[in-house]
Amino acid sequence: MDVLHRHRRWAWPALAVTIVLAAVTLLPALGHTKAMSGPLWTDRLGAAPVPAAITAPNWAEIARLVKPAVVNVSTKRQPEPTSMSGPSMSGPLDDRDRFNDFFKHFFGDQPRRPVQSLGSGFVINATGYVVTNNHVVDGASEVRVKLSDGRDLIAKVAGRDPKTDLALLKVEASGLPVIPLGDSVQLQVGEPVMAIGNPFGLEQTVTTGIVSATGRVIGEGPYDDFIQTDASINPGNSGGPLINGRGQVVGINTAIFSQSGGSVGIGFAIPVNLAKGVVTQLAESGHVVRGWLGVEIQPVTPELAKSFNVTQPTGALVASVVDGSPAKAAGVKPGDVITEFDGRKVGRAEDLPRAVADTTIGREVVLGLVRDGKPTTVRVVVGELKDRPAVAAAVSPSVKPTLGVGVQSLDPAIARELGVNETRGVVVREVKDGSPAETAGVRPGDVIAEVDRHHITSSEDLQQAVQRHDKRAPLLLLVHRGDQQLYVAVAL
Repeated sequence: MDVLHRHRRWAWPALAVTIVLAAVTLLPALGHTKAMSGPLWTDRLGAAPVPAAITAPNWAEIARLVKPAVVNVSTKRQPEPTSMSGPSMSGPLDDRDRFNDFFKHFFGDQPRRPVQSLGSGFVINATGYVVTNNHVVDGASEVRVKLSDGRDLIAKVAGRDPKTDLALLKVEASGLPVIPLGDSVQLQVGEPVMAIGNPFGLEQTVTTGIVSATGRVIGEGPYDDFIQTDASINPGNSGGPLINGRGQVVGINTAIFSQSGGSVGIGFAIPVNLAKGVVTQLAESGHVVRGWLGVEIQPVTPELAKSFNVTQPTGALVASVVDGSPAKAAGVKPGDVITEFDGRKVGRAEDLPRAVADTTIGREVVLGLVRDGKPTTVRVVVGELKDRPAVAAAVSPSVKPTLGVGVQSLDPAIARELGVNETRGVVVREVKDGSPAETAGVRPGDVIAEVDRHHITSSEDLQQAVQRHDKRAPLLLLVHRGDQQLYVAVAL
């Protein structure tokens, strides 16, 4: 089966996703950030002016100039209790993990050895700021950065942003070589690019290819908006730079689509324009501030467009509105189709989150809506995203980890779209890998109508039912799947 892989791990969720959100383009001047005393990065390669677009770049010269700023990121972390998967290095560590499991089978639990893994990164500031992927350093008890001159330094995690899979590291060094940051908005499909990193632990590996596509939504998170490239990217490349023909970073390599765990010519990179705003905030405060509307949205399918009397299947359909949210205060209602945000067209549901997150907290904006087939507008004051569902999230807060699903309340239109007769319950929008729900066979698209023989109508009902349930017995779900109805017993 085709599998999407993070470079630190060997298994990612399947590429097919029912509802996903696109990324937010966070520019350096977000309105939510304080000005730094000086620029965090440069857009020039050395002192030379940035040349005009090059159709046939001199990759040998560009590699010579930028490779000194590419680093090896290594981490140590405690292994997960039930995990048999090794890091994205070569075979010996994988074999060692399998031996530990074999040994445990006959001799019981033994002290667990820390798991080591490798990734990549690049220096953006001569005083020691290094950009990498969040999944490279997530859960690490120790992070080290090996520079091109051979120095191996302990790194401090200045900040992480799981929503964009970015992390900023700081090492105690000065006068480091840096790579300038370019403009990913200007990337064109077919443009030549170069990836640099440490695939399978092989340091300073350079590969070239072209931009295969932009704006890819692969279901990795609420803000993905990836650059697709056929430049060879493999495990260990995570966090390394994707370079354009001017010698500038235009992306941060982060994912591959593969059947085997190795490159098949389909790799993905985070656009650098997104990273600029994120790393600025991480350097300032260690976290990222984003705008918040407080709506759950979904794509407008042709069938839903007919149901909601919309002429075209465009915009973002509001599935629900969070109580106490800016959208609720502005009068946004479930069933509204958001077609415009602050003067920008919302062509797809994925366009809304990036627009909201890019908006200054406290700013009043105009939402263009279609309500009951008629266009209207409302004014909304953008709030700050805190411990809430993701900006314009497509799924309700998951009842993880006890069940491991993300759900959305069912309404007649969604029921028709799913082909189920039931009109009460919640729609399963995501199932966490390895969760009790996945083990029991619950699938995205299932409608949970009852829990322990009691009807439910919302994610809150589901969460309360799970919390009330006696964990010594299986949780009994009544599930509608297409025209089928079945009971599913979930061991919690």
